Amino acid sequence: MSNRAHFEQDHNVFRDNFRKFLEAEVKPHQEQWLEDRIVSREAWKKAGENGYLCMYVDEKWGGLGLKDFRYTQIQIEEMSRIGESGFAMSLHSDVIGVYLDSFANDEQKARWMPGIISGEKILAVAMTEPGTGSDLKSIKTRVEDKGDYLLLNGAKTFISNGIISDIVIVAANWEGKGMTLVVVERGMEGFKRGRKLDKMGMHSQDTAELFFEDVKVPKANILGQPGMGFMYLMQKLAQERIVCAIGAIAGAQYAFEETLKYVKERKAFGKPIGSFQANRFTMAEMKTEITIGQTFVDQCVMKCVNGTITPDDAFMAKYWTTDLLNKVVYNGVQLHGGYGYMMEYPIARAYVDARITTIFAGTNEIMKEMIGRGMGL
Repeated sequence: MSNRAHFEQDHNVFRDNFRKFLEAEVKPHQEQWLEDRIVSREAWKKAGENGYLCMYVDEKWGGLGLKDFRYTQIQIEEMSRIGESGFAMSLHSDVIGVYLDSFANDEQKARWMPGIISGEKILAVAMTEPGTGSDLKSIKTRVEDKGDYLLLNGAKTFISNGIISDIVIVAANWEGKGMTLVVVERGMEGFKRGRKLDKMGMHSQDTAELFFEDVKVPKANILGQPGMGFMYLMQKLAQERIVCAIGAIAGAQYAFEETLKYVKERKAFGKPIGSFQANRFTMAEMKTEITIGQTFVDQCVMKCVNGTITPDDAFMAKYWTTDLLNKVVYNGVQLHGGYGYMMEYPIARAYVDARITTIFAGTNEIMKEMIGRGMGL
């Protein structure tokens, strides 16, 4: 499905080049990353050297100034094409980097952006807490004004890139002002990383607990205006959910193609299992639904390009595509039979990797709740 109308020749050239990069610098290392439960820093630096991180950042700060969201879509799709769920380039660039691009001041950009773009400084964002998931207004992490600095205390969990990150955007409450975003850097005294969490899937992407014990955060590390943190998060969550939707529909396409190959090759009772009517109908349904989903996601991407994306678009895209992804991988495992339960088969990895997608970036139940509220219900 690469020859879609919203892509132009420049996008196709970029796709070819990025695919070559993945074949050379990512695919050979995937098994090692799965074993290590973390992506190597060398891979991040290679991505930076090739200009693939935070491509939208202005050239003034070391970026390419490439603000067309279709390039992000291509990167996510090509990562899915090789079944790579752990190398969190899109999280770094398109979920977290956009906060710094939009809300950091010039001094902060000069200080942080070159390393972020080169892959020397890896990003994480710390919102979720042990007792707080989707209800961001209830976070307990806090900062206190100590004059020249802020004193940060609290704990976060389920933080992607939690172990490998160098720069962490932390959501904290500032008494009298409200939620504020502060930037914590590797090496700050009192900033501690907990265990690398043992997840069901996405094993090569490190996820961790983070602890902040009397961390002295310079006021120069406040991101944007104090008290505006919740508004900043809401502004960027729509794009994060479109990123999720792009990955989900691309993941569904990947799982579908792996299953299609299998049902054509695997035989039972003397003929390919895909030729049995029940299986043929299942494959037909999946192809149809993926095509519908891809069309909607492509429309959402163009709305991101044009600056017309709405929260409702993002709610609908995120919940529907991730539900579809989980349906497709379930069917894929079923059609693979016993082999679908073996982790050496791509469909098994796709199955366990997919499960989190209906939970992160706001659970699908929250997405439906927000859609309902938008209708005045």
